[in-house]
Amino acid sequence: MRIAVLIPCHNEALTVAKVVADFRRALPQAEIWVFDNASTDGTGELAAQAGAHVRRVAARGKGNVVRAMFRDVDADVFVMVDGDDTYPADAVGRLVDDVVGGRADMTVGTRLESHGDGSFRRFHGFGNRLVRSCVGWLFGRPVRDVLSGYRAFSRRFVKSMPVMSRGFEIETEMTVFALANGFLFSEHMVEYGVRPDGSQSKLSTFRDGFRVLRTLLFLFKDMRPLLFFGAIALACLLAGLAFGAYVINEFTGTGLVTHPSTAVLAVALVLAGMISLATGLVLDTVNRRTSEIQRLITDQLLSRSSSAQ
Repeated sequence: MRIAVLIPCHNEALTVAKVVADFRRALPQAEIWVFDNASTDGTGELAAQAGAHVRRVAARGKGNVVRAMFRDVDADVFVMVDGDDTYPADAVGRLVDDVVGGRADMTVGTRLESHGDGSFRRFHGFGNRLVRSCVGWLFGRPVRDVLSGYRAFSRRFVKSMPVMSRGFEIETEMTVFALANGFLFSEHMVEYGVRPDGSQSKLSTFRDGFRVLRTLLFLFKDMRPLLFFGAIALACLLAGLAFGAYVINEFTGTGLVTHPSTAVLAVALVLAGMISLATGLVLDTVNRRTSEIQRLITDQLLSRSSSAQ
């Protein structure tokens, strides 16, 4: 069973060597990979001295790093953990066991139930809970921590996920991809630590928060098109019927239509609703066929790779 620990880093010179050493002790059989995302403080050199394989990713953004990690590393089980020394290495066994035992394709170390007083910056805790609520409402399954950077994956998940995000919205994309495509999903509570003095979070509260919510909306549209466009269709149809009822009521009482613009608006809303519903039906069919083809190709590639080994 080949295990790879993947550590995305940008200017984590203070902590990267300790993170590498901690995970080498926790998983002595694993390969440790550090993906250095355009660091300027010697993060890559320190990681190499600590015994990690180092890859450099020039394109800035955590999503770009994850795309490179998933593309360049091959293993049976993948562990992703941030290089800021806030996640406990001694909890990795629980995450890996779920994947090795076939109980999950993605296991998440959740932070919101157990963390230090200074672990989250102002509004970050609220933002995490907001995103968690939105994912649960939109996809019909409660998730305890959408934005955790501590995860274990099966090979099937890693090699079938087309990473589209460029920044910190990547965790949201992973969670939604797992939920929407029927991958087995589990969560384990971990103790979330505090960054050491001198280490700064790269996450922008409002800019990256807006990107996460925007990504969530677009992913919902892409992966649940019938529900997304069906909701728009229902709203348009109800509004059109309401305006139409007003016009019909006036006509039956007086024989006149004194508000022709209202009648036109009612017809336009009903037509918009019908078009939206048709769009949702077409995109849902396309989405299902695309998912089937993607799964078939992934299964064939994984089968050939397993046979070759």
